[in-house]
Amino acid sequence: MDRFQFVSQLVENTKSTSWQEWTSTIFQLISVRLAQKNNIWVYPTGIIGVALAVYLFLFVSTPPLYADGLLNVYFVAMSVYGWWCWSAKKKSEPIFPISRCNRKDWMIGICFFLVSWLMIQFTLTTFSDSNTPVLDALVSSTAVTAMWWMAKRKSENWLAWIVSNLIAIPLNFYKGFVLYSLMYVVFLFLAWQGYVAWNKKFENHAD
Repeated sequence: MDRFQFVSQLVENTKSTSWQEWTSTIFQLISVRLAQKNNIWVYPTGIIGVALAVYLFLFVSTPPLYADGLLNVYFVAMSVYGWWCWSAKKKSEPIFPISRCNRKDWMIGICFFLVSWLMIQFTLTTFSDSNTPVLDALVSSTAVTAMWWMAKRKSENWLAWIVSNLIAIPLNFYKGFVLYSLMYVVFLFLAWQGYVAWNKKFENHAD
């Protein structure tokens, strides 16, 4: 595909983008921006965005994108959990302040990644008509770890998001979700900014 064909396809697909996808994209972008700022409203805005994504992936896409849809179901559940974690305080101080992963956190995150990758890939290969099971599972499993670390306010959540976004950008374009593909490009940029900002806040607090 040359540059002209790419731009033409981008314009055509953007024109045909549904209001649900536009709304989902906007709310998810707002959510990531709020996460950068360590603002608890990351979760309610994120829930709206990913709930619409569940609808798009499972009930609009043909064939249904099971991995993406179920991943966003997980996002909704983890957003509720993360909302609780970020709200929890002890003596007016958050129970989970911004911090870095210790050895235990790394082990839990890596276990989440490996187990979810194998389970999702096996499920997609065996029970679905997904034509990209390996990459679907890889995007999903890195995001599983990212959401867990984010709920615990670990700065490494941004690294997991960076890996997930790098895979999701071409994958969503291939599937025809051009707006989502562009959204992940922005997510990639915001994830790097978030990693830098959270580490700076952690270091300032440590001082």
